[in-house]
Amino acid sequence: MKTLTTTEELAAFCAAAREHPYVTLDTEFLRERTYFSKLCLVQMAMPGEGDEGAVLVDPLAEGMSLEPLYELFRDTRVVKVFHAARQDLEIFQVEAGVIPEPFFDTQVAAMVCGFGEQVGYETLVKKIARSDLDKTSRFTDWSRRPLSEAQKKYALADVTHLRVIYEHLAGELEKTGRDKWVKEELAVLTDPATYEVKPSEAWKRVKTRTQSGRFMAIVRELARFREGYAKSRNIPRTRVFKDDALVELASTKPQSIEDLGRSRLLLREARRGEIAEGILAAVKTGIECPPEDMPQIDRSRDKLQVNPALADLLRVLLKAKTERVGVASKLIAPASDLDLIAAGERDVPALKGWRREVFGEDALRLCEGEIALAAKGRNVKVVEL
Repeated sequence: MKTLTTTEELAAFCAAAREHPYVTLDTEFLRERTYFSKLCLVQMAMPGEGDEGAVLVDPLAEGMSLEPLYELFRDTRVVKVFHAARQDLEIFQVEAGVIPEPFFDTQVAAMVCGFGEQVGYETLVKKIARSDLDKTSRFTDWSRRPLSEAQKKYALADVTHLRVIYEHLAGELEKTGRDKWVKEELAVLTDPATYEVKPSEAWKRVKTRTQSGRFMAIVRELARFREGYAKSRNIPRTRVFKDDALVELASTKPQSIEDLGRSRLLLREARRGEIAEGILAAVKTGIECPPEDMPQIDRSRDKLQVNPALADLLRVLLKAKTERVGVASKLIAPASDLDLIAAGERDVPALKGWRREVFGEDALRLCEGEIALAAKGRNVKVVEL
C-alpha cells in the first residue's frame, strides 16, 4: 500500500498513468470546521488488479505540490474516473482552477444504466465488482497523521473496485449508445460556474415562509454578509449564524446591539464585534432598499393550473418508458416536472436533450391528444389516435 509524499513521486506516477486509457480517483477531505473543503488525501489507480498500480497521495506532506496531478487532469488522452464527483471536482476547481477532462462519473453512468437513483459506491461494488467494502473508517479524521492501516485500506478500495465498475459501465453505455446521455449529464459537473459562489445569490438557499419584498431584501443582505464573512475567514456559514437566526433577524429587524441581545437564536459571539456590526449594517441596507431593487420572487409557475388527470397519465407514461429503457425515473423527470408539463409549461428539463428522445416527445403527444395509453397484461402500451 504505497503512499506518495513527494512531488517527484507523484510526477512519476502521473507520467505512468498517462500511458493508460483511464485512471480512477477519489478524495478524502474535511469540511466541518471550514468554509472550503480541506483536501486530506487523494487516491489513484491505473488499470490493473487488486492494489497493483494503486497509490495514496498525501497532499498534507511537507513540500508536496499537486501540479503533476493537475497536468494529468489536463491530458485529454486519459479519462479521469470518479464516483459521485461533485465535491471532489469543487475542491480541484477552487484550489487550482482545473477540472479533469475527459471526465467520467460512475454514479451518473449507473443511473443511466438502470441501477437506480443516486446509487451508492458500495452498491455498485457489490453488484458489479462482486465484493464487499469495510466502511468502518468512513467518518474518521483524515487530517490526522499517521493514517492507520484501516484508513489506508478503506481509501484504496475506493479506487481499486472503481476500475471494474468503470469498465463495466463504459461497456454498457457503448453497447446501448447511451454514452451521449451521460455526456449531457456531466456537462453541469464540468462547468466551472457550478462551483462559483456568489454572495449576492446566497439568499436563494434560505427557506422562508414570508416572501414580501422588504423582508426578502433583508434576508438577501444578511445572507450576503454571512457568505462573505465566512468565505473570507474560511469558517462554516453556520459559525456566523444559522438560517433560523437569519430569518428571525429579518423578522425582528434589530437596530442596535441591545436589540441583538434579545435574539433567541443568535449565537453569543454573533451579538458583538464584527459579526454584530455586519448584521446591523445588513439589516439597515435591507430596510432602505428601494422597491425596484428588492429581490423578485418568480411566481409565474404558481399561477399554472395543473390538470391532475393529465399529470397522472404522464406518470403512467414515465413508468412505462423507464421500465422499457431501464433508467431511473427521477433522472428523466421528477414529479414536479410532470406537474409543470400537465399545466402547459414547456421549458422543463424532461423535454430537452436525451430526455426528450426517451420521454418528452411522447409526453407532448399525450398532452396534445395524439396518443393514448392502454394496459395489456402488466404492460402499458402507447396507442396512436
